[in-house]
Amino acid sequence: MQKVLSFLILAFGLLLGAQTAEAKVVAKINIAQQKMTVMVDGKVKHVWRVSTARKGFVTPRGVYAPKRMHVKYYSKKYYNSPMPYSIFFKGGYAVHGTTAVGKLGAPASHGCIRLATGNAAKLYSLVKNYGPSQARIVIT
Repeated sequence: MQKVLSFLILAFGLLLGAQTAEAKVVAKINIAQQKMTVMVDGKVKHVWRVSTARKGFVTPRGVYAPKRMHVKYYSKKYYNSPMPYSIFFKGGYAVHGTTAVGKLGAPASHGCIRLATGNAAKLYSLVKNYGPSQARIVIT
């Protein structure tokens, strides 16, 4: 069993490395640290505080490519809340801006990854300029 687990961990690591190595823009979200590190061409360009899912909700872990992007978006599920510079990566989950910057650095969302709106605009611009196919969102 230990060998199988070790193999799976190694295989996931290789897959993660291969998927992110191909991308020009990588946004790595560390849920435990509530931080996002943005890398462009393998070099760290930004480190920002984020908020991920609060108790009772989940932020999905994994490696994702952006599915759709919106400069202006309003949540259909949560009270028409604004989600500026949204980059959707899995169903209704997105990286997006927030005005609740006082909560950044701690879990506070329904599952999305929130960051300061100005930072969300910078990430959005990077992904748009390089193209969604050249971007990855890595959540650990």
